[in-house]
Amino acid sequence: MKTFASVWDAIEDSQSEAASMKARSQLMRVLQKTVKNWNLSQKVAADRLGLTQPRLNDLLRGKIDKFSLDALFDLTGRVGLKVSIALRKAA
Repeated sequence: MKTFASVWDAIEDSQSEAASMKARSQLMRVLQKTVKNWNLSQKVAADRLGLTQPRLNDLLRGKIDKFSLDALFDLTGRVGLKVSIALRKAA
């Protein structure tokens, strides 16, 4: 039986794809929490983020395949968050 550090390591074809998915999922979780804490309607929250309401709905429902890392980085800036990246040598 093989074990994996994360679900992304188990289901993605390469380490780089798994790393991208890990980063995207982490950013999405933070964005979801931030937007939900605003206690605004989806329409108002979408306007604040410069998104359409259906696009915000995709974010809140975790449709990770619809968001690139670039798009998620842009959104973190719009909610007033700063992203920092830590790099380390692969094992």
